[in-house]
Amino acid sequence: MRTIVLLLAPGVAALSIGYLLPMVWVLRMSVNRGLPGGGIEQTVTAHSFVTVLGDRFYWDVALQTVRLGLVVAVLTVLVSYPVALFLVRTTSRYRGLLTALAITPLLVSGVARTYGWMVVLGNQGLVNSTLDTLGVIDRPIQLSNNFTGVVIALVQIFMPIAILAMVSGFGRLDRTVEQAAASLGANRWRVFTRVTLPLSLPGVTSAGLLVFVLAISAYVTPRLMGGGRVFVLATEIYDQATNTLNWPVAAALSLLLFAIFGVAIAGYQIVQRRVERRASGR
Repeated sequence: MRTIVLLLAPGVAALSIGYLLPMVWVLRMSVNRGLPGGGIEQTVTAHSFVTVLGDRFYWDVALQTVRLGLVVAVLTVLVSYPVALFLVRTTSRYRGLLTALAITPLLVSGVARTYGWMVVLGNQGLVNSTLDTLGVIDRPIQLSNNFTGVVIALVQIFMPIAILAMVSGFGRLDRTVEQAAASLGANRWRVFTRVTLPLSLPGVTSAGLLVFVLAISAYVTPRLMGGGRVFVLATEIYDQATNTLNWPVAAALSLLLFAIFGVAIAGYQIVQRRVERRASGR
């Protein structure tokens, strides 16, 4: 028992210092009252929560945050799934190299990749210039400074993470089971829908949750690609803390974002249990 405690102590201490104490500070800040000019009244009041929950704007921001997370998670999983499945299945001697290439974008800062997408998707960017040269369009397509541009950039940014999550979660895939299904007369589509996809769902749901959590907490990409027109909780928390200097409201918004995290994780646990039961045939 003593050995277990000693082994757990460093991790528990790190979590307490890096996570628990900041959350306690945020909770304490949320029950203070913000004063004009950036002052903070040390008290215990629900004023910040009333301000946040009683303002339709913040509800719209929260809903748009969830919408962004869901859209990015679904699209990222859809485009990453074939790549992850290929990396798991391939017997090529270049498998390690291909895996490295798939996750190479992680070596580049998300800020740099976002600026790259601003250049590519801008009104005078690569996409619009190419389409205009080919005579496909007569005026630029609005692909930046809106929700669409944020989604495109975030999908590409989170693809390597989703691929890694799915590759590590495809441990249940067994080629012999698929071969058995094929030998019994199932075509490729039936083998995929009845065998491959169900066995790979745990990895898919894990990747989806990870991307969703990262997407709803993203700040840089919504701020830059959104051009100040896409409001999410992360950008509002930053604005309240640095521009308005209303730290109690920023803390209340942070707890609202944390609550969305909790709901997402609870939903993931329910889905994961059902997936595991279905995969085990119970």
